[in-house]
Amino acid sequence: MTDPLDLTEEPASADIPEPAEAPIPDGPDEVAPSSAPAAVAPSSAPAALAPSAPAPRRTGPASIVAVSLLSAILAAGGTVLALKGSGALDLSAPGSNGAPVVTTGTRVPLSIDESSAVIDAAAKAGPAVVRIFVSGTVTDPAGGTIPEQGVGSGVIFDAAGWILTNRHVVTDSGGGIADKLTVELKDGRQFDGTVYGVDTLTDLAIVRIEADGLTAATIGSSADLEVGQLAIAIGSPLGTFSNTVTSGIVSAIGRSVTVQSGERLNNLIQTDAAINPGNSGGPLLDAGGSVIGVNTAVAQDSNGIGFAIPIDIARPILQQALTGQELSRPYIGVRYQAVDRQVQEEQGLSVDHGAFVSRSRGAGGEALDAVIGDGPADKAGVREGDVIVGVGGKTIDTEHPLDLVLAGFAPGQTIEIEVVRGTATLTFTLTLGTRPSDL
Repeated sequence: MTDPLDLTEEPASADIPEPAEAPIPDGPDEVAPSSAPAAVAPSSAPAALAPSAPAPRRTGPASIVAVSLLSAILAAGGTVLALKGSGALDLSAPGSNGAPVVTTGTRVPLSIDESSAVIDAAAKAGPAVVRIFVSGTVTDPAGGTIPEQGVGSGVIFDAAGWILTNRHVVTDSGGGIADKLTVELKDGRQFDGTVYGVDTLTDLAIVRIEADGLTAATIGSSADLEVGQLAIAIGSPLGTFSNTVTSGIVSAIGRSVTVQSGERLNNLIQTDAAINPGNSGGPLLDAGGSVIGVNTAVAQDSNGIGFAIPIDIARPILQQALTGQELSRPYIGVRYQAVDRQVQEEQGLSVDHGAFVSRSRGAGGEALDAVIGDGPADKAGVREGDVIVGVGGKTIDTEHPLDLVLAGFAPGQTIEIEVVRGTATLTFTLTLGTRPSDL
């Protein structure tokens, strides 16, 4: 029940009215409203010309040009006066620069600026963002119990009371499900919540409340995110400032971070939209107000570095919940390193992309097998040192890592995987297993 998740998690306070979370702090960010356009004062009327004695008549080029210019000025001044008198041109209107306004009889589309996009996105998704209060007890080393309380955020993804949040929001410090959950809607209504299930692949969980007719967020796509695009976060920073909106950009994609528990989260969206304790589980939105990620962590000792789980990773478990299935993830039983040019050179590989099947180290420093014995990959014939370059017809590369591509399939599904061994390309058929919860 700590929030947001990161490398430092502090104990939460024991007071629900002013709950605190135990995860990683980051500074809030506020945008000052833009100033209103300055009004332009009406231009002065042309001065009256006093009569004068006739001047000598000259017909040179300079004289002709001067007369033409004077005629144009007087004509323009007369036009302005006539339009002002009729009310067709209002030079005192805010934003006017005194120039004639040309209309064509059709509306000219206006580009939406960042401020307008944030306002619209917050109005669209805000009612679907909830605050989640959790409480429970854990056993201390002496055998006694210690009360724990915390607050996080969540987002309604179905009007019948289905809520997506972070796993660490609904679990205690021992990893167990919290004893009690209370879900508070934006309008102040509160409901008892139950944990439908937790994700074995990522820091996600699904909560259910007995309600219907709720406002559900629009679930977008994270497949085509671009670095630099607008990103908007909504949540309850510090557990008290509910439905707080912050904005920034997508700073990077495909990030990996290791949190205090030692768990490594992969394929994350990095953003500079302010994410603080209490924001965990809340949505990360695009400019249209659609959910593109679930805010999950902030980097330790950082200023403006937050992370969100891409919504495409969450999509399969949303579908499982709505159809009454147990939350599960597919599993092939390999440990791997993502291949890029550097890994290719270091390992002497014949390809510059894919998943290099290799050993890794456990939390205690112990060596872990590259291919898990009797797992789907082992049964299919995959070996340590192989490079998995394709799964189910989809290429594995830095933009489409193995875990992310596998998330699009279901346990029990039979697929083909393409493997490069040395310089040879091999194809194996395997049946996906169910990812263990302790992996």
